[in-house]
Amino acid sequence: MNYWQQRTIYLTYTNPIARIPGPEITKWTNWYTQYQLIKGTRPRWIHNLHQIYGPLVRIGPNEIDFSDVNAAREIHKVGAGYLKSGWYRKLGYQGSETLFSTTNPRFHAERRRLLSGPISEQNLLKMEPIINQRIYMTIARIEEEISNMGAADIFKWWTFMATDVIGELSFGESFRMLELGKKTQYITDLQNVSRLMALRSIFPFIEIVSKILPLSVFKQATEAGARIRNYADQSIKRYKRIIDQNHIDPKPTLFTKLYNPGRDGKEGLTDQEIVREAVGYIAAGSDTTAVTLTYLIFGVCINPEVQKKLVAEVANLPDNLQHKDVQDLPYLNAVLNETLRLYPATPSPLPRVTPPQGAELSGHHIPGGTIVSSQAFTLHRNEYAFPNAEKFQPERWFNPSREMKDAFLPFGGGSRVCIGMHLAKIEIRMGAALFFKKFPNAHMSTRNGMTLEEMNPLMYFMATPRGMRCLVEGN
Repeated sequence: MNYWQQRTIYLTYTNPIARIPGPEITKWTNWYTQYQLIKGTRPRWIHNLHQIYGPLVRIGPNEIDFSDVNAAREIHKVGAGYLKSGWYRKLGYQGSETLFSTTNPRFHAERRRLLSGPISEQNLLKMEPIINQRIYMTIARIEEEISNMGAADIFKWWTFMATDVIGELSFGESFRMLELGKKTQYITDLQNVSRLMALRSIFPFIEIVSKILPLSVFKQATEAGARIRNYADQSIKRYKRIIDQNHIDPKPTLFTKLYNPGRDGKEGLTDQEIVREAVGYIAAGSDTTAVTLTYLIFGVCINPEVQKKLVAEVANLPDNLQHKDVQDLPYLNAVLNETLRLYPATPSPLPRVTPPQGAELSGHHIPGGTIVSSQAFTLHRNEYAFPNAEKFQPERWFNPSREMKDAFLPFGGGSRVCIGMHLAKIEIRMGAALFFKKFPNAHMSTRNGMTLEEMNPLMYFMATPRGMRCLVEGN
């Protein structure tokens, strides 16, 4: 009996995961799951599988997804021993180990300790003028585009805003996409490299192929990677010169206190480590914030009663409002939570690995080394926690139940919860409040063939509008 026959028998009859409910093909391969990922439909496909098979479903020979809230909480619980799967290592910038990509809990704890202070809610208050300046400029550019074109693409402008903000907070200078009204070469390069990294995470052999075949896509990604390194290196050198010239009160960034490790005994990161983490911040922190702001405005605009209430709440805010004016607005925060629930920017499974001794999840013993996951797309549609789950209903957050809180994981959970969530919430609250204060009669546009179908999200690891735009009119 050859290897493939033995493997087929094992996967079909002996593998403990084969007994878990799921499509027959997933006993032998995860290629169909990867196919759904490539199409941008994997979260919805897995969600539909849960409707058929129940709270746990096999999505690969060694992978199970859970819709059971208790299982999801156990998987992400601090200290429970479920480490990130090896898939994350493929997402590190140029294969490097970063806060996001590491699967090493000790490395993660140490790196998070260094990075969490600068991006804490308290420390971000010192950077609020930088954030606010970009958001106010975004509103002006949206107003200008509506005036000139009859409608504005808010997805474009929020993407420029979020990217400019995280760029300035990381490198000390903005990418100036809001001023230019278009993507800079750096961001184009970063997106090209990110796409290749995503492909590599699905098809590991691409890395070998790229070294053998001189295909243009690989050549362009290599050249883009070199430009990214050069830009980041030059930005850091400029900022370090500023620190040396004005070390008492330099313009703050998320890495200011981490430069020059070892000097005077202080902790910090090397220049290359800062580059890697900054690239990760930009990749993760721009699209997710832009997507959430876009869907918040979309969700409000297609629900007139919601829009009426939100407009009334923000109408009397001061003209030069700051985050302290909006952070505790009850209806705005309810709208924010409902947007994160119904339109999560990261709707996909978050794979973890069961500890060596295995685990008891949803009434089943899951062997050690099994990849287990849960996804916000399904957890946020739990009808027990969220009745009428497909309805955009901010009022449900006025008095959230324990079940709602447990099922709500828009930023992940446990020790790996998103480090940038405070920055995201500041940008989203400020952006939404300023938008509806400026455009109380905003509504979805039908110009240039824009349809609501274009807002049906494509869901890769992160979500994005299917039409890659969101045209809005208003005054």
